[in-house]
Amino acid sequence: MTEIALFGAIEIGLVYALVAIGVYLSFRILDFPDLTVDGSFPLGAAVCAVLLISGVNPWLASLAAGLAGAAAGLVTATLNVRFKILHLLASILTMIALFSVNLRVMGRPNVALLMQDTVLTPFYGLGLPEHIVRPLVVGIIVAAVVALLARFLASEFGLAMRATGVNARMARAQGVNTDAHVYAGIALSNGLTGLAGALFAQTNGFADVTTGIGTIVVGLAAVIVGETVLPARALALALIGCVAGSILYRLAVQVALSADSIGLQASDLNLVTAVLVAVALILPRLKSRAKSRTARSARAAE
Repeated sequence: MTEIALFGAIEIGLVYALVAIGVYLSFRILDFPDLTVDGSFPLGAAVCAVLLISGVNPWLASLAAGLAGAAAGLVTATLNVRFKILHLLASILTMIALFSVNLRVMGRPNVALLMQDTVLTPFYGLGLPEHIVRPLVVGIIVAAVVALLARFLASEFGLAMRATGVNARMARAQGVNTDAHVYAGIALSNGLTGLAGALFAQTNGFADVTTGIGTIVVGLAAVIVGETVLPARALALALIGCVAGSILYRLAVQVALSADSIGLQASDLNLVTAVLVAVALILPRLKSRAKSRTARSARAAE
């Protein structure tokens, strides 16, 4: 693997770390299976790209992309909370609708940003190579998001949100407005995904309606890998695990696709993704089985 390929894998891993954190919020914190991210990711990229072409400040365009993703999350939460549609079906409906919305926003299937200023542009003059500047800037943004989110989830509102995911009935008995926390959590999850889409568009130089395909799988893979390599009860460490899992996942994909002896091609990306997710799911089960067998053997020896 070349140096550029290595830093490129780290860069895309950091971008998708925001998706992993969003998936962690919905799946782990709120216990809400949400497939909206497959639509909110390209939505963030589309909104950001259109605003950049219109001359809007890149930071404001990125913020608008995050807000657009949050709005998509609110639609899913409304379908579930207000109209009692199953959360999985509600997210699928929103995801399908967003494909047409993204086409409407961009006016065409893809938009190029090769000549536009981005959040990375001011940092290119620091004397560092571009392939190092990009992951460095994205890493700083991700670190800020992790710090702010950890602080938020440790607040009274964040604790109530976590209680909603653990046991909504008990949370309501304690006076927690669980509906409001579902709205806020799903909006925040997709807002982070929309921001990831904006960063993806700016680092890669384009926005495309098909970039959202498989986003939920990538996010889940990052969360699972992070929980496997960094099993932690502390919330801040769990968020860091999502970031680490996303980077490790991307590095593993890059290594697999770069290994000539394996014979894989770029078109095999989905196959590699499925295999890595399956391995990440199977390993913890094998470890638990090995521990239980060891414990039984020890008891039998006594």
